[in-house]
Amino acid sequence: MTGEWTAPEFGLKAALGFALANRDGQSTVVLEILAGHLNPNGVVHGAVPFTMMDTATGGAVMNTIDGGRRCATIEMQTRYHRPVATGTLTATAEMITAGRRVVHLHAETCDRDDRLVARATAGFAVFEP
Repeated sequence: MTGEWTAPEFGLKAALGFALANRDGQSTVVLEILAGHLNPNGVVHGAVPFTMMDTATGGAVMNTIDGGRRCATIEMQTRYHRPVATGTLTATAEMITAGRRVVHLHAETCDRDDRLVARATAGFAVFEP
C-alpha cells in the first residue's frame, strides 16, 4: 500500500502541538516553537527535534506498509547541528531501503530559514499486530 496514511491522534503529538502529514514513503512534521519546548538554556530541548524526526520516520513507514501491519523504532542515531529558540521547525523523513521486516530511513529537522537543526538515520521493525 502506498499513498496517504492518516495518523491517529496520540498524546505526545497533542502535548508538543505539532502537525503531521504522510504520503508515499515520506512524512513531514511541523511545529511552532513555544516556551514549553525550550530547555533551561533558552533553546529548543533536543528531545523536540528527536521526537519530530522519530514521528516523521514512523509516518513514512506506516504509509507504505500493508494495512494491518505496524512498525516500531529499533534504532535512531541523531546529530544536532545548531540551536534554535524561536520560529518553526520542520522535520522531514523518507525511506532509504525497505525489506519485509526492517526499513531504513533518514530524517532532518530544519528551522524556518531552512537551516539544518538536526539529522538522523533510523531503523524500524515491521510486524503483524
